[in-house]
Amino acid sequence: MKQNDGSVDLQQMRYVVALAETRNFTRAAERCSVVQSSLSHRIAGLERELGVRLFARSSRRVELTGAGAAFLAGARECLAAADRAVADAAAATGVVRGRLAVGVIVTAAAVDVPELLQRYRDRHPEVQVILRSGRSDEMVAAIRDGDLDIAFIGMPEGEGPSGVESVVLDHDEHVLVVPAGHRLAGARRVGLREIADETFVDFMDGTPARAQSDQAFAAAGLARDVAYQAGVVELITRLVARRLGIALLPSAYVRPLAAHHPELTLVPVVDGPHRIEYLAWSRFNPSPATRAMLDVLGVARQP
Repeated sequence: MKQNDGSVDLQQMRYVVALAETRNFTRAAERCSVVQSSLSHRIAGLERELGVRLFARSSRRVELTGAGAAFLAGARECLAAADRAVADAAAATGVVRGRLAVGVIVTAAAVDVPELLQRYRDRHPEVQVILRSGRSDEMVAAIRDGDLDIAFIGMPEGEGPSGVESVVLDHDEHVLVVPAGHRLAGARRVGLREIADETFVDFMDGTPARAQSDQAFAAAGLARDVAYQAGVVELITRLVARRLGIALLPSAYVRPLAAHHPELTLVPVVDGPHRIEYLAWSRFNPSPATRAMLDVLGVARQP
């Protein structure tokens, strides 16, 4: 292997990351705002400098080699460190810059996230905000790993996020969602025992969103049939509207949704699942952009 003389620069690293993520020279060049020939030339020069092939190329495909995968991990760390250094320097002058990676569950209801982001942008227009949705447990892990800065998550009652800083945003109860005309559509309230024999539509098995209902039925000593699993709440409600099953969903999220869908009826559940919404962020040296978001939210931070 050729000895590296230290001439690798941050721009080359950015080109490698872009190509690894897009797997296409044209799209990578567009992302980096350069012509394709320049990006290709810089990556080829980096490979010559390192003495290894970072990418396997054909007329139709671009893939990382083993050496490329190893380089990619380090490149991302270097770029993150460089971005943080710039952000810290700017913060020292009172200007917040850099990136803020925000995770949001699809059923977030405790905070109006678009309105929050508008207030944040009004105060800190030079911060680039990246939004990501997913499972609460995966987003907590991403915060611990440094891949997310902050996240709005939901957890079953009694199960808070671990290994991160967090504050409770809201407590919520689930409601029963049934199609209009269902035998329970006119009920004032129901208990889990009354609905245990129904067919259910729910979130994917093993997710915190699913665990909220699973734990409630287990605590009541009841079993149920979950015939359909989905990762998107809009699909769950559409399946209910088609009379394929019933669902238990967080009330704060589903009430505004059902107001525009007369084919759905909501029924309170006396012993149903409970959910706690949290704001979570890293315990380890949060970035200036993260600290600024906490300030916008009015969240007190540990010194």
